[in-house]
Amino acid sequence: MRKTRLQSFVFAFAAIMFGEVMTGCSAGPAESESKMTSYSGTETKADTASFFSVPQDQMSHILIVPAEKTKISRRLRLTGNVTFNAFKTTPVFSAIGGPVHEILVSPGETVRAGQPLLTVNSPDYSAARSAYIKARDAYSLAGKIYARAQDLFNHGAIAEADLQQAESGRTQAQADMQSSEDALRALGLHDPEEVVKNPPKMTSQIPVIAPVAGEVVERLVGPGQLLQGGATQIFTISDMTTVWILVNIYQSDLGYVHLGDSVDITTDSYPELFHGKISYLAPALDPNTRTLQARIVTGNPAKKLKKDMYVTATVLAGAIYDALTVPDAAVLRDTENQPFVYLQSGPNQFARRLVKVGDNQSGRTQVREGLQEGERVVGDGGLFLQFKNSLQH
Repeated sequence: MRKTRLQSFVFAFAAIMFGEVMTGCSAGPAESESKMTSYSGTETKADTASFFSVPQDQMSHILIVPAEKTKISRRLRLTGNVTFNAFKTTPVFSAIGGPVHEILVSPGETVRAGQPLLTVNSPDYSAARSAYIKARDAYSLAGKIYARAQDLFNHGAIAEADLQQAESGRTQAQADMQSSEDALRALGLHDPEEVVKNPPKMTSQIPVIAPVAGEVVERLVGPGQLLQGGATQIFTISDMTTVWILVNIYQSDLGYVHLGDSVDITTDSYPELFHGKISYLAPALDPNTRTLQARIVTGNPAKKLKKDMYVTATVLAGAIYDALTVPDAAVLRDTENQPFVYLQSGPNQFARRLVKVGDNQSGRTQVREGLQEGERVVGDGGLFLQFKNSLQH
């Protein structure tokens, strides 16, 4: 059936071409060439007839349908960009100052909590390490002296005052060791015993360790750079299994967007679809753009979504119950990319009508402006009419 209809269209097209060529021959070669190329990409709205007719025997090549109101899903397409999930992102600062000696990890690597990230040459660390070793040894010795004094006192070899003196010495040594342990912990060493069990090659070198597990997404220092204790950020670690999408919502669309709404996310970089949910709506509009920022949390399989990547987020925001629609094939575009339809103005008469279109779903396109319900348009065969229109002008 489709083949027969296509053959009929080809025959009709050839008949029109033959008639126009013959007319063009009588008008001269230059005018004929102009006529034959009037359907090309240089055609403008001024070059087309306002109304034109189609012979009755060619009406079978087109399908006339009315503009109808139907129910369609309301879809809001929002542009946005990818950023780190701030709830799972940690800036890493060096707790001690000094020049960077060696960088041990690079961006893109996955690290575990407690893993060394870099080493720093720090005389403060050297002094704190030395103080801890001395205090630890002094506490060990004070404990032995106290144990010996207890034994001697039990055998009546020393006075009670000597025993109390030994006990006081042990208590003071313990306080000194605890203070030196706290100094090392303040420098980022959670287990002070590590400085004794695994001494560094250089006593002034201290490792800066990862406070959390995740991916190193930024490195902010280089070898030899001088760090200020507690003030210099050295790395950023983030859990990239989830990311945030930040989008801006126009004021007119705010009533259709709610917390928890499902969102489909696409990007030009990959063919697959990502899924997320709206987790936050800002309390105020941006005064410059008059839009409201929304935050979408989405999974990031294979860590494909990268920071600052542009994406399109589609929000399923309910339904439009009385949307005026026409078949997708009814909507054509002119050389200025303006959408239009062919409206039937009489039994065999047609005219262009510029329209404003919305979303298209299930083979139908929403018409926002330019048509009324019940108006009859060309639902199929619009390209045939477009050529016919250009020749009749």
